[in-house]
Amino acid sequence: MDNSGLVIVDKPAGWTSHDVVGRMRRLAKTRRVGHAGTLDPMATGVLVLGTGKATRLLGHLALTRKGYDATIRLGESTNTDDAEGETIATAPAGAVTEEALRAGVAELTGTIQQVPPQVSAIKVNGERAYKMARKGEDVALAARPVTVDEFTITDVRRHGDLVDVDATVSCSSGTYIRALARDFGSSLGCGGHLTALRRTRVGPYDLSMARTLDQLGEKLEILPMAEAVAAVFPRRDVSEDDARKVAHGGRLPATGLGPGPVGVFAPDGTLLALVEERGPVAKPLAVFVP
Repeated sequence: MDNSGLVIVDKPAGWTSHDVVGRMRRLAKTRRVGHAGTLDPMATGVLVLGTGKATRLLGHLALTRKGYDATIRLGESTNTDDAEGETIATAPAGAVTEEALRAGVAELTGTIQQVPPQVSAIKVNGERAYKMARKGEDVALAARPVTVDEFTITDVRRHGDLVDVDATVSCSSGTYIRALARDFGSSLGCGGHLTALRRTRVGPYDLSMARTLDQLGEKLEILPMAEAVAAVFPRRDVSEDDARKVAHGGRLPATGLGPGPVGVFAPDGTLLALVEERGPVAKPLAVFVP
């Protein structure tokens, strides 16, 4: 039985993305499992895994938009910008007004320059930033452009000098919600860090499609590769002759389906390959049929 496809997991808190991959290897009975876009151990929610041949899909999936539900605590800063770290500064946030909160989120909406957290997987001179930070080294990370489509406050809870702000965020891939929490607190002059994070959406895959590891243990739901590709990429159905060509890594004439990957399907609906149109030809990016 071919267990190739995507598995949309609702990641539990306290698990690394690698832990989830390890569990899926046992459930799907294959070593070939990978994930698209990590989640911090503290975070829960949508984690997209690929099994079998679908591991070769992961790098091509256009999972550029992500959605989150976040809780930001104002009044305390930590060395990791989330609740996993140590508190490094406090400043009373009790007097921060609703107007200031709204202005703060507006300032961080749109295309912004964001400095990733010191404790992150970004490489600096070949070494992961979090490894350098753990050694006590000061990591100078460059700001980079990210897009925050939506940053909306849904609830505010005040506890003396601390304020907890619930928000929904929709953003581009590569946006750190921890850094958003840090910069939000910083702009209000009281500091802030992330205390809860749930990813609600990755590309077209949302929580309604996600299953917990317990649910997957009872019934392994794998989204077949053909469905996964058809949900994300333009579709091109080809003749038997062209199908044979594609299966052997051959090129097809371009048909103007756009610059990104295109899913190529055989007459019987089998997914053959992902191709990319370059000028007059469509070149294979990955061929999935033997």
